[in-house]
Amino acid sequence: MTDKVLGVILGGGQGSRLSPLTQTRSKPAVPIAGKYRLVDIPISNCLNSGIHRMFVLTQFNSASLNKHIKNTYHFSHFSTAFVDILAAEQTVQNSGWFQGTADAVRQCMHHIVSHEFDYILILSGDQLYQMDFKDMIEKHIEANAEITIATIPVTAKDATDFGILKADEENMITSFIEKPKTGLEDWVSDTGEEMQGEGRNFLASMGIYVFNREYLINILNENEEEKDFGKEILPRAISQSRVLSFQYEGYWTDIGNISSFFEANLGLTDEIPKFNMFDSNHAIFTRARMLPPSKISGTTLDKTIIAEGCIIQASKVEHAVLGIRSRIGKDTVITNAYIMGSDRYQTLEEIQDETGKGNSLIGIGDRCFINNAIIDKNCRIGNDVKINGGDHLEDGDFELYAVKDGIVVIKKGAVVPSGTVI
Repeated sequence: MTDKVLGVILGGGQGSRLSPLTQTRSKPAVPIAGKYRLVDIPISNCLNSGIHRMFVLTQFNSASLNKHIKNTYHFSHFSTAFVDILAAEQTVQNSGWFQGTADAVRQCMHHIVSHEFDYILILSGDQLYQMDFKDMIEKHIEANAEITIATIPVTAKDATDFGILKADEENMITSFIEKPKTGLEDWVSDTGEEMQGEGRNFLASMGIYVFNREYLINILNENEEEKDFGKEILPRAISQSRVLSFQYEGYWTDIGNISSFFEANLGLTDEIPKFNMFDSNHAIFTRARMLPPSKISGTTLDKTIIAEGCIIQASKVEHAVLGIRSRIGKDTVITNAYIMGSDRYQTLEEIQDETGKGNSLIGIGDRCFINNAIIDKNCRIGNDVKINGGDHLEDGDFELYAVKDGIVVIKKGAVVPSGTVI
């Protein structure tokens, strides 16, 4: 069955709400959990579901994403599997950029239809979840649906941030509203006893869709002025076609802004995290870097994830994620933080040269205090630096860092001088 499915992963727009992490990279290329990229999540879900043919549609800051996919997803010469990039391109018929999710698929359709498939699975490149798409596709076929939308029960508080659906007894969607601000009582659904017990009474679209091949081609060609699935294509389709709701009740989060990104990463350090990276049935695939094991000296660790290749001499690390090749100096304390690590090691000669000149090394220096912060890749944090995020800080964008919802984000490659206080 899954050999009849083609996956399409949407690379997202400019990702301004996730800035400054998206200043030099696309949203799907943002590092997560210390060693992965966000795009690894939907790709891994597809591979674990038996879907081995995927396109990733990209437009903004796509160089690092292209490099990651090229270096990561290699398949046998005797396999039909692939993960290919489709970047926005000018053609004789169209000289414009992607104008929305549906427009991106429409513009790439001439590449997509050159492959054989009966169903197309459309996914977002910036969500964190573990899902077996086989179940969704089976329900789609059984219901003789033309579209299936993955839905998740949410609370009234969260409902205003999503497209909300109503379905009948057969789970066929009858109506749709985008981010309702009033009249929520009219959109309550029977989400099941367990979900209702948690106050999750509204069905939200997860931005995960299954389309029949010919149906998608036709609906995209019918109204070329419709640029977006959620706002235009799907509301029209619901009134004309068989659109199924596939209710999912596992962990799922939309990495839409800095605070949700921060919470999702630190949530991985919980004793029993909602997103289980240790589930062999839902392996997360990423680039094999062949790094050495991490080395830790004199450090008290609690609720901390440490990726490969780190050199840790901190006095204390608590409730934190330390990414690949992280280097942390002596007597440093790190709490409530995501340290993304770096792309390379400095040689002993470089370290001696930089130290002799009084320059900071890649990583975090001695006697630092870092709390409520994200340190992007390749940063140089000097000695005796104090970074203390929290509600006492106003949001703002500065040369070396930004503050979002009290979280201090040190920009990629920033050099923070010794003695700096934020």
